[in-house]
Amino acid sequence: MLSDRVRKLKPSPTLAVTQRAAELRAAGKDIIGLGAGEPDFDTPEHIKQGAIDAINKGETKYTAVDGTARLKDAIIAKLKRDNQLEYKPEQVLVSCGGKQSFFNLCQAIVDPGDEIVILGPYWVSYPAMVELAGGQPVVVNAGIDQDFKVSAEQLDAAITPKTKAVFLNSPSNPTGKAYSHAELKALGEVLKKHEHVLVATDDMYEPFLWTDEPFANVLMLCPALYDRTLVMNGVSKAYSMTGWRIGYAAGPAEIIKAMKKVQSQSTSNPASISQAAAATALEGDLAEVHKMRDAFRERADFVIAELNKIKGLRALPSDGTFYSFPHCEEAIKELGLADDVQFAEHLLNEAGVAVVPGSAFGAPGYFRLSYATSQENLEKAMQRIGDLLGRE
Repeated sequence: MLSDRVRKLKPSPTLAVTQRAAELRAAGKDIIGLGAGEPDFDTPEHIKQGAIDAINKGETKYTAVDGTARLKDAIIAKLKRDNQLEYKPEQVLVSCGGKQSFFNLCQAIVDPGDEIVILGPYWVSYPAMVELAGGQPVVVNAGIDQDFKVSAEQLDAAITPKTKAVFLNSPSNPTGKAYSHAELKALGEVLKKHEHVLVATDDMYEPFLWTDEPFANVLMLCPALYDRTLVMNGVSKAYSMTGWRIGYAAGPAEIIKAMKKVQSQSTSNPASISQAAAATALEGDLAEVHKMRDAFRERADFVIAELNKIKGLRALPSDGTFYSFPHCEEAIKELGLADDVQFAEHLLNEAGVAVVPGSAFGAPGYFRLSYATSQENLEKAMQRIGDLLGRE
């Protein structure tokens, strides 16, 4: 009855972990969930008020497939102000979250047999979306000894005549690391050589960065890539608006037009009220966003220091996001477990802490934890993991 592509498709591992933790809680278990990639802060009040105002004004009908004029103007202004990138309305598409932006892109550009190079460790949904479009994900991984950052030489070696696009994400989900300006320029130089290759830069965690260098994506540092780069972003993480489901893409008009065509035959426009809220967010100041960033940085410092006190774990300092991606192969061996999937299950069952196994992100031997939860929960979680594994 089911199609081959659906039979091969695996559910999102991050959503599965969150659901499993919820089920155990419902059964009376004391579970601390560190699996969800979702800020624990409420959506700022002025943004919620923007949605209420839109409801009261009757903005409850269909909008243009690619987004309201107000929201597209706000996106264009944001990209000019923050990223020094110039776009016209026909170069912008608003979708139901960043995930739909990437899904639309894959459906618009990928033919069977096309390769998409993905810099890993990667966000869990990239390979699945490529495969659903009939393409072949080509993962280029960098481990902890490379700071989880793929080198220019690795990228160059991965590109073939079949390569249609390269996906990169910085700051990174799941690692919390960010490519430096020099590293991005080096990747950009490689991409400039391969003129048949499109570039998709996932900037979803742009405001949650605390390196000495300000945020930059590969296009900002290599403007020559403008005609073949898609800038992907959204309001979900930056403004704690995950449930509002608004993402956006900006890039070459021809590709945006094709992505719009895909969206017109699937979801059509994102919710009108969510678009009004997103416009309010982008038009406002970043005071609440900066508060969240500062809180995440404090939590990162605490969590990473605690992880490095625990036997068999090694965690790198964070550059941003709200994730840490500890190496746990020594702990796996010490416990006599087969892999990181069993390790994550062991933490859930024995310590009551839910994390996501690294293999979900293309990196066996690691696990991802989110510190987008209260300091109290983080202290309890680190205590439980330390009690289970032992401390150095």
